[in-house]
Amino acid sequence: MTSTNQDIEQLVLLCGSGNQRAQLEIYNRYNKAMYNTALRIVKDSFKAEDIMQESFLTAFTKLKTLEDTKLFGAWLKRIVVNNSIAHYNKTVKQNEVPLEHVMYKVENDNGIEEQSHNSEKVKQILKAMKSLKTNYSLGLTLHLIEGYDYEEICEIMDISYANCRTMISRAKESLRKKLELTV
Repeated sequence: MTSTNQDIEQLVLLCGSGNQRAQLEIYNRYNKAMYNTALRIVKDSFKAEDIMQESFLTAFTKLKTLEDTKLFGAWLKRIVVNNSIAHYNKTVKQNEVPLEHVMYKVENDNGIEEQSHNSEKVKQILKAMKSLKTNYSLGLTLHLIEGYDYEEICEIMDISYANCRTMISRAKESLRKKLELTV
C-alpha cells in the first residue's frame, strides 16, 4: 500500500517515526485548508503561509502529545488557529498598520481567485467581512467560518462572555449594513 492510499492514522504513526514521505503526504492533504484558516485570521498571504508552515513543524515535532490519531486534522487546525491568533494579538499590541492602508494601490485586484470561493455572494460577504473593524472581522471569522462557540472565542480573544456576544452581534449588524449597501 502506498502512502497516498493510507488513512490518516497510519500516516500519523509513520510521521511519529520520522518518515518524511508520510509527512509530505499529510502536508499535501492539509496545507490548503490550513493556509485558508490562517489567511482568514491574519489577512496577509505571506504571514498565513509562514503560520501554516510553522504549524506543520510544530505538529510534526509534538506528534507524541497527540492522544488520538483520528483527531489529527482537528488538532492541526487548532495549532494553526492558535498561531494565527498569537500573530494577530502581537500585531494589535504593536499597533501595526497594514501597508495597503497607508499607500494607494497601483496594481489591480484581478489576481487568481480562490477556487473555494466561486460564488459571487460568498465573494461579496468575504469582502464585506474584510472591511469590518479588525475585532469584528476576527470574531465573525472565528464564529461563522471556523465554528468556534462564544466561550472559545472569549478565550482566544481574551474578552468576557458578555463582551463577546455583544461584539459578535454588532459585527453581524455591521456586516448586514455593508451587504445592504452592495446590493
